[in-house]
Order: sequence, then structure tokens, then C-alpha cells
Amino acid sequence: MPELRRSLSLPLVVLYGLGVTIGAGIYVLIGATAGRAGIHAPVSFVLASIVVAFSAASFAELSVRFPVSAGEAAYVRAGFRSGALSLVVGFLVILSGVVASAAISVGSAGYLREFVDLTDAVLVSIIVLTIGAIAAWGIMESVIFASLFTIIEAGALLAIVGAGIGGNPDLVFDLPRVIPPVADIGAWAGISGAGLLAFFAFIGFEDIVNLAEEVKRPERTLPRAIFLTLGLATLIYFLVTSVAVLSVPIDELAASAAPLSFVFGHMTGASPVVITSIAVVATLNGVIIQIIMASRVLYGLGKQGSVPAIFARIQVRTRTPLMATATITAVVLILALAFPLEGLAEWTSRIVLVIFALVNMALLLLKRRDGTVPDGSFTVRIWVPFAGVLTCLALLASDFVT
Repeated sequence: MPELRRSLSLPLVVLYGLGVTIGAGIYVLIGATAGRAGIHAPVSFVLASIVVAFSAASFAELSVRFPVSAGEAAYVRAGFRSGALSLVVGFLVILSGVVASAAISVGSAGYLREFVDLTDAVLVSIIVLTIGAIAAWGIMESVIFASLFTIIEAGALLAIVGAGIGGNPDLVFDLPRVIPPVADIGAWAGISGAGLLAFFAFIGFEDIVNLAEEVKRPERTLPRAIFLTLGLATLIYFLVTSVAVLSVPIDELAASAAPLSFVFGHMTGASPVVITSIAVVATLNGVIIQIIMASRVLYGLGKQGSVPAIFARIQVRTRTPLMATATITAVVLILALAFPLEGLAEWTSRIVLVIFALVNMALLLLKRRDGTVPDGSFTVRIWVPFAGVLTCLALLASDFVT
């Protein structure tokens, strides 16, 4: 039976991770986040990155212990010794991928509508079906496609930062304004309220572990890729969001369907066509990476025997799980046509926080039973997964309070 091709190096894996985080986050949700946290929106992204950091460290160690597709399901199976809970987590991961992909597809349609006068339903259908076909084409082709998109979209974000600071050099000295006083309860409540949306912007690093069977030297590549992705994404988010909230009216930013195009046009007075085009690229990139991730998890579950074996079949010519990819694409299309962007993003965050909490608990149980990992491999102290559980539950709890 054909197997997945082990062909991805560290740069490609980092670009893959950055592609889904950047495309899924800053291009789509900067306006919604600013609408809740106001000028303090950059702090919401920093807060979310702290929550993510503990889980990232746990994923890094678990990716070394279990370098397989459907990673989260395998981690929970080993930690809890429960096939049933493992299957639940596997489906939650797939659900998070399809809901996130649907959210990004809706966001992409918002940018694409700047160029073509078509309904959202038509644009969303074109986006999802085209990207699903690319994902079925082949992993190397898909990741190279996504990597090129990532370079373009990251360059556009840096251009926005450069334009903001170049047009107003004093902006650098205004950065402390985005951090509220400790005693300002209202500001911190807004930051907390935006935390769930900001967390969505970091979803993506965990997708890296599901490429384990297609990565060269996964024991070294996966932990490095996870931390590089998280660090670079945090820096980019903070800079871009700071420039945006300090340069344009918050209410107009929050109301825009194409927020970064609005920011660029407002700061420079130039046509936002280029930035809008890149935003379309960025969001399409997020869609393809989420579809790849969800299809690989479905493939992994099929390989483990948890779902029908047809989902584990690899197409001989493309060396991709064709049935799994087609199924995921169909579900993404249904969700994207049925639900609005902000609701899809919030539900993605809730699902992923539950997954992260279970993965951290699985590592905690593994460490209590057996703290050993292969010599020279990445490992964390036992307090790290414990902190990961607490931070995930705290962010979930803040959703109910705010």
C-alpha cells in the first residue's frame, strides 16, 4: 500500500505553520479584535500567545514521542489509555480544521468581493472547491503553493508596518499606549473579551505535528518548527495590530470587511489593490493548510482503524488521501455557506482550547508514569503541561464571564 512521502524540511514546515496562523488570523480578525479591545487589541494577541506557549511546548515534546499523523488523537490515546477519548479528540481536531477553514473562506470572500461583484455564496463555493482540488493534488505541491503564499503575505504585513512607521515616525513612541494601566479593569475586560478571537489567530502551529509522517527528521524538525512559528507570528501580530489601532479610527477598522486594506489605504492614501490582492492570497493559504491538516487527521484515524479504512487509502499518483480530502472539502463548504465569520472563529477557538487542555493532560499523565524520552530529544518540565491545562481552562472560562 502506498505511504505518505517524507519530503518536508524545516523551512517548508515553518512556512506551512506561518501560512495557517497568519492567514487565519491577522488578515481576517484584526477588525473584530479591535472592536472588542479597542486600542489595546495588541495586548489581546500577546495574552493569547502566552496561553499558546505552554501548549506549544507540550506539543513539541509529544511530537517527538509520537511522530505520527492524527497526532493529538495519538497523544491522548497514550496519555489517557483510552481509545474512545482518542477518537473523540481526533474528531474534535477535524472539526476545528473544517470550522476554521470555513471561517477563513468567509473572510477571503470579503476581500475577494473588492474585485468581483458576486454573492458571498458563489465566492465561498469557488474558493473552497478550488482549494480542495489543490490539496488533493499532492503534499509537496500543496506545501510549496502554501509556502509561496506565506512569503507574499508576510511581506505585505511588514509593508504595512513600514508604511505606518514611515508615514509617522512618532508611532514608535506611541506604542506604550496600547498597554493599559494595571488598575484599568474595563480595558482588561475588553482585552480578555477579545482573547478568544486573538487565540484563533494562533491556531496553526499544532497542525505541524500532523505532517509528522511527511517531515524529514521529525524528532528535530517538529519542535523547532513549532517554536519558530509561534515566535514569528506573535511578533508580526503585535506590530501590525499596534500600527493599525494607532493609525486608523477603531470603529471604522472594526466595521471593515477588508480591514488591512482599509488600514493601508488610510495610512498611505494609495490604492489598496495590492494589499487586498495579498489578503486574498493569505486567506486562501489559510484555507488550504486547514484542509490539508484535517484530511491528514482523518487519514490517520483511518490508518488506526478508528474510522472506515477508505479514508486511509492513498491515491497512487498523487500520494494523497483523496477520499479524506474530498470529504473535508465538502464539510467546509457546508459550514462556510451556513454560518458567519465571527461565530465560526469563536467556535474554532473553543474546540481547540478543549483539545489543547486534553493534550496537556495527556503529557502530564505520561510524565507521571514515565518521564523518559529518547536521548537528545526535546522535553519539558512537568509544570509546563500543568500550566497549559490551567491557561486553556482560564481562557475558556473568560469566554463565559465576558
